[in-house]
Amino acid sequence: MIKTRPATLVASGFTFLEGPRWHASGLYVSDFYSETVLRIEEDGSHVPVCSVPGRPSGLGFLADGSMLIVSMLGRTIMRWDGTRLTTHAEFGHLIDGYANDMLVTPEGWAFVGNFGNTDADPGSLRTTGLVRVSPSGGADIVARPLVFPNGIVFSSNHDQIIVAETFAGRLTAFDYTVDARGGPVLGGRRVLKQFNVAPEYLDIERAARELDALPDGLAVDAEGAVWVASANSHAALRIAPDGEILEAVDVGELSAYAVALGGHDGQTLYLCCSPPLGVSDPSTTFESVLMAARVDAPAASFERKPCHSQFAL
Repeated sequence: MIKTRPATLVASGFTFLEGPRWHASGLYVSDFYSETVLRIEEDGSHVPVCSVPGRPSGLGFLADGSMLIVSMLGRTIMRWDGTRLTTHAEFGHLIDGYANDMLVTPEGWAFVGNFGNTDADPGSLRTTGLVRVSPSGGADIVARPLVFPNGIVFSSNHDQIIVAETFAGRLTAFDYTVDARGGPVLGGRRVLKQFNVAPEYLDIERAARELDALPDGLAVDAEGAVWVASANSHAALRIAPDGEILEAVDVGELSAYAVALGGHDGQTLYLCCSPPLGVSDPSTTFESVLMAARVDAPAASFERKPCHSQFAL
């Protein structure tokens, strides 16, 4: 039997929470349909940080403390310096689908996932890749082909990145190196975890019916295990480096769409939860919540130049 932990409610009343990142002793999270990035404290109190047109999603922080924010509909990365929102990168010419989650490297590069399907039409799903964005805002596509690349994280020892291919039911790992110019290079592709048999089709609705897990947001702990939010189940799963399912966090009648490790000691798993796919319209309801569970292994740490964030309250 897989060990199962309960989750408790931290905060409620949101449209659809995504992209959580622990930074400067607080959790930063996007609320899609209010077009707002929030900071949530450990006690559940929260304040808006900034408004982002085009629906905010993936978040990340640069060495100077400024925040990068994906605008899903704008197919851009925005930059918030504590007082002003500016455009950091535009990549609408590279992808057809909505932009989505994001990983920002310690060197200031970014990888952005995307839906792959045109304007979120379930019937138009196609393979795509990750958008790679340089610190100066230049963009290209890497790691093709991927099926709905979603959550993106570093491995605990920083030598791989792991990508959730949601509607393939798969976690895919790439070796991560840096070239002579400081640019990140992805290679050595392998499957870390395949839920069920790999589907031979590109079909969102069928995948949601047939796959036990639709991997979404990811987090990595210090033991190298990956916490996986699943958009069609009622738990987040902890996956060992060899693909074994180690444990789960139960979120009741909701589904977990994104996760982050944080808290004062790094051992709180935060879960962005909403009703299962198709149950309600998140653009018109406020049923999304933040939940949390205490876990044994803290978040993996990655070396970054120290900074004094403008966002600490």
